[in-house]
Amino acid sequence: MKSLQRLLLCLVALAFIGTACAQQKQKGKVKVACIGDSITEGWGLGDSTYPAHLQRLLGEAYEVKNYGIGARTLLAKGDYPYSKEAKFQDAQNWEPNIVIIKLGTNDTKPQNWKYKDDFINDYKAFIAKLKSVPSKPKIYICYPIPVFKDNFGIRESVLKDEMIPMIKSIADETGVKLIDLYTPMLPYGNLVPDGVHPNRTGTYYLAEAVYKAIK
Repeated sequence: MKSLQRLLLCLVALAFIGTACAQQKQKGKVKVACIGDSITEGWGLGDSTYPAHLQRLLGEAYEVKNYGIGARTLLAKGDYPYSKEAKFQDAQNWEPNIVIIKLGTNDTKPQNWKYKDDFINDYKAFIAKLKSVPSKPKIYICYPIPVFKDNFGIRESVLKDEMIPMIKSIADETGVKLIDLYTPMLPYGNLVPDGVHPNRTGTYYLAEAVYKAIK
């Protein structure tokens, strides 16, 4: 009888230790929040969004969450500002260790870029909000990928000639890390069917560029 009791106690102890280890392993993961527009959200791509690819590249030591929302802007006066979305607060509440910001593509639309004088200050305010998160995340801001064909009002000339220099100055002034997604994606226009949104293969190359930057 005593042997059986000892066995049961051992099994209970092992189960407890196993659960504790699993919880500790989960707590120990590096949390990566991917903030962005439809290119991040990857509507219709299933498990082939860039955050999903990034999760596979980073492995089990990381937990990647997709906070992308289609059509959203960085500009606070844009038609659909990301900063006013519940997901923005959700991303902060998750207390990530790393934040990847990939916004700007929709800001190139005429109705949004008329507020271009606000872009730098709005971006700085966006970054400041994330810097105030208790987990003190490492923040990366991205050059948007090229617009291979002007579509949906999104314009390559604005992105390349006006916005990218602004993003560079924002990174310099705020001390956040900068990821160039523009240059690595230039050879893959054939993987961006509508000129704006990468397909399942295109999002892999996007994820690979982010992976190389944060690793």
